[in-house]
Amino acid sequence: MSARAIPYRPHNHDACASQALADARVICQQQSARLTPIRERVLELVWQSHKPLGAYDVLAELSSDGHNAAPPTVYRALDFLQQHGLVHRIASLNAFVGCTRPAESHTGMFLICRACGNVLELTAPALTSEVRKAAAGEGFRAESTTLEIAGLCPRCQAEPCHD
Repeated sequence: MSARAIPYRPHNHDACASQALADARVICQQQSARLTPIRERVLELVWQSHKPLGAYDVLAELSSDGHNAAPPTVYRALDFLQQHGLVHRIASLNAFVGCTRPAESHTGMFLICRACGNVLELTAPALTSEVRKAAAGEGFRAESTTLEIAGLCPRCQAEPCHD
């Protein structure tokens, strides 16, 4: 069994990005949603790095590709991708990362390395359940939850300057 692909562990990043694009095409087709070329390219740019990308980072990449995109175009594409569960917004960074489980409804939980900037989407069903129970215990109906945990990834912990 191969190790799970995570930012600080060597893996075939091109393969995970290609799989994300293939999954997006299927999901959009199932949802009768139009994955336009610009939306697909924005998703591809987001997946090219495990570091979250802001809208203006995406815009700069599109411009270097020769696209004549304006900020509203990028924001609309990111909004579409987020609505269809293909990307998550990291609020503390005002940036976006690709969703590793786009076909599932789930709570967005992220480990954010403060040193290298890599982000890992965390899967913790028991934690999700406890958060929902706690909210319900207060009479609150949670509609969406995002949990962001800042710290140091294993690779950055191993570097002496991050003790």
